Amino acid sequence: MSDMALPVTPLITGDRTLSDVTRDICAPLERRPGALWWAGFTLSSLLLLLGTVAVAYQVAMGIGTWGLNRTVGWAFDITNFVFWIGIGHAGTLISAILFLFRQKWRTSVNRSAEAMTLFAVMCAGIFPLIHMGRPWLAYWVVPYPNTRGPLWVNFRSPLVWDFFAISTYFLVSLIFWYVGLLPDLATVRDRTPPGWRRRLLEVFSLGWDGSFRTWHRYETVYLLLAGLATPLVVSVHSIVSSDFATAVIPGWHTTIFPPYFVAGAIFSGMAMVLTLMLVARKVMHMENYITQRHIDPMCKLVLATSCLVGAAYATEVFVAMYSGNPYEQFMMVNRMAGPFGWGYQIMVACNVLIPQLFWFPAVRRNLPLVFVMTLAVNVGMWFERFVIIVTSLHRDFLPSSWATYAPTSIEIATLLGSFGLFFTCFLLFCRVLPMINITEVKGVLPNEHEH
Repeated sequence: MSDMALPVTPLITGDRTLSDVTRDICAPLERRPGALWWAGFTLSSLLLLLGTVAVAYQVAMGIGTWGLNRTVGWAFDITNFVFWIGIGHAGTLISAILFLFRQKWRTSVNRSAEAMTLFAVMCAGIFPLIHMGRPWLAYWVVPYPNTRGPLWVNFRSPLVWDFFAISTYFLVSLIFWYVGLLPDLATVRDRTPPGWRRRLLEVFSLGWDGSFRTWHRYETVYLLLAGLATPLVVSVHSIVSSDFATAVIPGWHTTIFPPYFVAGAIFSGMAMVLTLMLVARKVMHMENYITQRHIDPMCKLVLATSCLVGAAYATEVFVAMYSGNPYEQFMMVNRMAGPFGWGYQIMVACNVLIPQLFWFPAVRRNLPLVFVMTLAVNVGMWFERFVIIVTSLHRDFLPSSWATYAPTSIEIATLLGSFGLFFTCFLLFCRVLPMINITEVKGVLPNEHEH
């Protein structure tokens, strides 16, 4: 029977030793970056510059520079906000939940996924601020004690929910990521020659000495943080969806939104992790550490969450048609076949139909095809947010209030700028910190030689 068993694809290829692991993962930090890294960094920096100029112009001139109108008061800004918040969920999923379930394949991707979470939440936080029109008054959404009498009673605003959720999620994710970095920071510290960089690493490694007591406390804290971070995956996006569900607008006023948004967030986040891992695998020469054994389960998770998202789409259609509410029925028909019907069709094609190809192992092994499919998923999830927001707003209860919407160049530039910020931060992260968890990879390495 053992002779007939299928060969197990190893997590780490190339017959790497413990010293090889340290040297390979630290190599991008110790050598000059290659041409591919510089090309990516230049492009993302230019997009970031474009977005910075667009935001500065919008703040100076007001949100009249956007294509908003009396009916469509939310559009690109809130679409981008919900999209980036969703992207940020996969980091916690891979790191915390899979750690609690002791899934060894997470070892090479968890560090980058956690960093991606932080950068995505940073991108998301930009849009509510500029949507306010007066970013310097952003402190109004902070739940500070009310000292202004009846003015701006912060605790009564639904925006406070978002502030609590997003700030807590960012803080816990940051601590979780930083604690997981401590052993690797110490490793990099010991390999760094004397100078300002070594002194900086000595400070941030918190005196790590590798003793049994240090490891014991580290593992205890890491486990507790993983348990704390896990409920945040559900809670944060449930709160974001409740901003919509509390309204009486057809298309938003539904109880399916919290689980629907959570499934979509994990779906889009996993797709973005796959996209980044496939790029980093090539650019940073990590083919031995990000292998088919890592990519295959991530493709399966994308497939599973795609089925959940497809079930949510079908449930939305069923609820609208079965409700007997003419406004709900019109909203659904308008979504599918109205002026923005093309957005709905792109959404269904990218989020439901294309991921079904992951049922086939040959597709999951075709890395260029996987890369293209994950890009399609990210496009589809952005259009899902666009469809939810714009198509629900542009047809009001009164036909006299009906309006259309078209983004301006400022809005498009702001969207491109958010991608520029995200990829600039990610590329800098790959350049200055170990993008793969050295200690966890070493932990699975001895097991690999048993196969």
